[in-house]
Amino acid sequence: MTYRQRKAIRIAGWVFLSIFLIGCVGAVIAYVKRESLLKSGLERAIRKAKRDYNLDVRIGSAKFTGLSSVAFTDISVVPEERDSLARIQRVEVAVRFWPLLAGKIGLSGMTLENGLVQVVKRDSLTNIDFLLRRSRDSTKKESSRRADLSNVAENLIDNILSKIPDDLNISNLEFRGIENKTRLSLLTQTASINDEVVASTLKLNGNEATWHVTGTADPADREYDLALYADGKPLELAYIQKRFNLKLQADTVRAQLRDVDRAGDEFRLEGVGSVRNLRINHPAIARTDVLVPQASMDANLFVGENYVGVDSSSVLRLGEASARPFVKYTLKPAKIYEVQLHTDQQDAQAVFNSFPQGLFESLEGMQVAGKLKYDMVFQLDTSLPDSVKFESGLTQEGFKILKMGRTDFTIINQPFIYTPYEKDKPVRDIVVGPDNPDYTPLNQISPDLRNALLTSEDYNFFTHKGFNEKAFRVSIATNFKEKSFKRGASTISMQLVKNAFLNRNKTLSRKVEEILIVWLIENERIISKERMYEVYLNIIEWGRNIYGIGEAARYYFSKRPADLNLGESIFLAFVVPRPKRALDWFLPDGSLQARNVRGYFRLIGRIMARRGLTAPDSGAYGFYNVRLREGLRRQIAPVDSLYQTDSLMTEPIDGIDVENDEGNGIGNFFRRLFKGSKSDRDNNRTDEQPTVQPESNTPFSGETAPTDTVKTRKQLRQERRERKRREKEEERLREESGNP
Repeated sequence: MTYRQRKAIRIAGWVFLSIFLIGCVGAVIAYVKRESLLKSGLERAIRKAKRDYNLDVRIGSAKFTGLSSVAFTDISVVPEERDSLARIQRVEVAVRFWPLLAGKIGLSGMTLENGLVQVVKRDSLTNIDFLLRRSRDSTKKESSRRADLSNVAENLIDNILSKIPDDLNISNLEFRGIENKTRLSLLTQTASINDEVVASTLKLNGNEATWHVTGTADPADREYDLALYADGKPLELAYIQKRFNLKLQADTVRAQLRDVDRAGDEFRLEGVGSVRNLRINHPAIARTDVLVPQASMDANLFVGENYVGVDSSSVLRLGEASARPFVKYTLKPAKIYEVQLHTDQQDAQAVFNSFPQGLFESLEGMQVAGKLKYDMVFQLDTSLPDSVKFESGLTQEGFKILKMGRTDFTIINQPFIYTPYEKDKPVRDIVVGPDNPDYTPLNQISPDLRNALLTSEDYNFFTHKGFNEKAFRVSIATNFKEKSFKRGASTISMQLVKNAFLNRNKTLSRKVEEILIVWLIENERIISKERMYEVYLNIIEWGRNIYGIGEAARYYFSKRPADLNLGESIFLAFVVPRPKRALDWFLPDGSLQARNVRGYFRLIGRIMARRGLTAPDSGAYGFYNVRLREGLRRQIAPVDSLYQTDSLMTEPIDGIDVENDEGNGIGNFFRRLFKGSKSDRDNNRTDEQPTVQPESNTPFSGETAPTDTVKTRKQLRQERRERKRREKEEERLREESGNP
């Protein structure tokens, strides 16, 4: 070693020694002055809370109890002119040394005695308004800075996990929520983390229930495995049932956090959630309690710069069945929704056994053989809604039904009793078979009627297998663009299943059950297409208490179904969406109002003509030949001549879906689920049928009927707009029907 090297080492040694001595002196000074430093730090924090949040923070005493532990007594936090937010008699915290060197505060220990934290809402005011305002302001600032979501998520999770101590002892800490006269309380009698073992006892609303959180926690490695259960009864919050009419119970809820990490530009979180004996009851979900014995999910969550999601490596388990979900939500530059669900080939009986009890009542007890595989892909770019992707398929291998469940779907193949319901009450029993004089076999129904209804409802009925993916895609795009549920995608197969087997169930589960039954019927060929269409025409509602084409033909036109002409057939197809309003479209002389109706005739007629189902007509395809039978005409109220002014050029026909389903579609299904249904929503069409939305019969304010044949500029503009709209509509219909 040279002289210069030895000299450099000596200099470096003296420098490090000097730094160490200076650090020791600083540490000694800080230790001696720590009480005053603590006092000044608390004073700054109290001033900041008052200045930024209008909080009155008071601390009775604060002192060090160890090298890195501090004890506080008589703490209170009161927002200005609001109820108290928190009161704590005594709390002692100890911080971790190494994170402190990096400028982060991590707790190594905490002891808390006799505390209360409450959120109070009185009318529109709460005692956490300061937080809500701050959150909104922060959101605006973050959005203006285009914050990286992965950094936001990482900082949030890091701050939460770092505040969980290695050693925890809590006694008598109450969390209370008060909303006007409603009160919810959760008292933590004891809660502890000792040697990574978690134990706690919590009292819900006094002695209403005793809950426990148990398991293991390793805050240093950020690994947790916790279970929540109640003594002698299921977990349940009466507040939820009272507030939302939702019964929600579970025997045990378990959560595991396995890993929190950064992978490149993504923040990732890996964990497991499970529930045992979950019970759900809500009028919008199912008619009875739904029981899920066992469900779990291995979830791998990811957060990127502008997106969040669930990775496809996640596994969702329901009973004996499992699936791999993928969910991704991109926020910018345009919102993009992506959802996928895939399964491997699974034992079909295991899949059916995994259906929650009470969810699909008609399938309970069904025995099947073979294997099933399901794949679904959905993607919606909100900037390009017409490019929506939707693919869904249930693939079978050797599948067969060995035994029907609670409902025998083959009953349709022979005469049976059909009972329509309105407002959950039976209307009357209808014999679907030769014993009913109004029952009409398919070959005795006018071809015009059969073709008109297929054209307006489901023109691919005889070729598809119960579903029309293209209709689903169009429906999704249309509803998104309209910002409301304007169009559904039900086929005649789905409508028939709903009417014949699920008529009384206006629930979310009924829709899924309907799809499953349609797949079973179509895949197993339980019912022929001809028989399905025949039954459909003989049970759907065509007017107030008018069921089946036999009753409808006689009621409106004093005819047999075989004698219906083209105009009468198109009219009957027109009223299917809202049969109870059928008579509203007639004038006192028995002719049809031109408003909306004539446009429908021309549209359906042209499509039928292009498909070779009727002769081309330069008129309105039988519109002027429709005459209501004389006995019903006296029920028609006089109509002002203003509303007899027709035409297709000036009257919109929005809402028609010649492919499947629109207007009165899925939107009304969800509205009915949560808001109830109107009396004029019929049993055979309650949620899936297309409809023509009529305009109001009241003139627009300030408008008067023209008194001569000279058209105003406004009328001409309306005609041009309607002509363009009609051309676009016809082009869309040609594309959907595959006609050039």
